Amino acid sequence: MSLYVLDTDVLSLHRLGHPKVQQHVRQHPPSDLAATVLTVEEQLAGWFTRLRRAKDRSQLAVAYQRLTDTVAHLGQFQLLTFTEPAILRYEGLLAQKLGVGKMDLRIAAVVLENAAVLVSRNLRDFSRVPGLTVVDWSV
Repeated sequence: MSLYVLDTDVLSLHRLGHPKVQQHVRQHPPSDLAATVLTVEEQLAGWFTRLRRAKDRSQLAVAYQRLTDTVAHLGQFQLLTFTEPAILRYEGLLAQKLGVGKMDLRIAAVVLENAAVLVSRNLRDFSRVPGLTVVDWSV
């Protein structure tokens, strides 16, 4: 079986109950599903920003609840870290000037280092990464 790594956007769709994404996730055992620590960084950074910008108790409470929900959701997936070999691969991809954002290249490097399949709606950018297999579970 393949290891499927859900990117930040697809993980958000899953958490929000997107029917197609939910269906695909249910078709795989948990051991075949993962996310990267880079996705964790992106998701948590967004909620930390919302916490800092909260102007009243209500906004603060909502932001903390969403942060709590996000952490619980991320805990359902095995996490792949940004290892030194992945960093080296990232640096090689960056040097190729592929026209792909740095965070996406970091995610791609982790996926490539784990010989996995990336699950993303961003086929336009990720298809530029040599050797990366990308599928879109939202359609």
